[in-house]
Amino acid sequence: MRSTDQLKAALAAQADAEGFAATGVCRPDAVPDLAARLADFVAQGRHGQMGWMAERMGWRGDPSALWPQARSVVMLAEPYTPDHDPLEVLGQRDRAAISVYAQNRDYHDLVKKRLKRVGRWLLDQSEAEGHAIKVFVDTAPVMEKPLAAAAGLGWQGKHTNLLGRDLGNWFFLGAIFTTLALPPDTPGVERCGSCTACLDICPTDAFPAPFQLDARRCISYLTIEHRGPVDEDLRARMGNRIYGCDDCLAVCPWNKFAAGAREVRYAARDDLRAPPLAELAALDDAAFRARFSGSPIKRIGRDRFVRNVLYAIGNSADPTLASAARALLGDQDAAVADAAAWALARLVPG
Repeated sequence: MRSTDQLKAALAAQADAEGFAATGVCRPDAVPDLAARLADFVAQGRHGQMGWMAERMGWRGDPSALWPQARSVVMLAEPYTPDHDPLEVLGQRDRAAISVYAQNRDYHDLVKKRLKRVGRWLLDQSEAEGHAIKVFVDTAPVMEKPLAAAAGLGWQGKHTNLLGRDLGNWFFLGAIFTTLALPPDTPGVERCGSCTACLDICPTDAFPAPFQLDARRCISYLTIEHRGPVDEDLRARMGNRIYGCDDCLAVCPWNKFAAGAREVRYAARDDLRAPPLAELAALDDAAFRARFSGSPIKRIGRDRFVRNVLYAIGNSADPTLASAARALLGDQDAAVADAAAWALARLVPG
């Protein structure tokens, strides 16, 4: 009969064969202060318009409440490490900067398929009948980063993202909840030291203190989650970032040990590495959907996307882009029209 330690070792090998770079296990209640941390974050309003954080706080803050039958949480990391410097495009002001993870296929679909295969394998290997699994990738009320740290994959850095000594911080997280009792791993140890590179580079000062994030000032939040116009002070700091922001990830020194991406569908599409802003501003709804089919960008919709593009145009200091902004002054979406007027006023003052 195979021991639980042997089953866990075989599970890690199977996960590696599926493309995951690291696997760890923790108990559902491995982060006892999770609910308090989340409640404090929401109480300060740092979740912004992400109302789902407050609405499902009970589950999000207590994984054992999400599925009381679960006895173990298997956390897995899948790298998407870029093959180029994502900060280079920030110097090309007539081009758009798109977060590395969104430059090709939607990771939700790719990671979830792998998780399901690993989970089914785990059930097939279990000698006791009646066990079950549930898999989660980012869209469920599961706080993956604290659980992954508890499972030994790494630690939450000063930028609040997870990073590991052998992983860097370019990786997706997936979770398999199971009724199987697997031996837990030793939690990760924080190793940021005196480094503040991720805090210093943030263009919007989104970190009130090390290990704290105010999402309302984070460009990833502003370009993806925030509805309506963005505060003018913040839009002026967004530069040419139109979907997400990689600054704090890209400067982390631990990336010199980053695991390489194994999935070719995470490699950047040529048309998304640094697309021209004028080209993106001209997209109508049909063209937007066609261009971003299968991409995570599609979920924010044409209007929010073009709003972001117009902010980038306004920050470009390139008068040749004024015509692209002028063409959208009468857009049916109020936030797009507002962004067009703001961009045009910056490019053609007075």
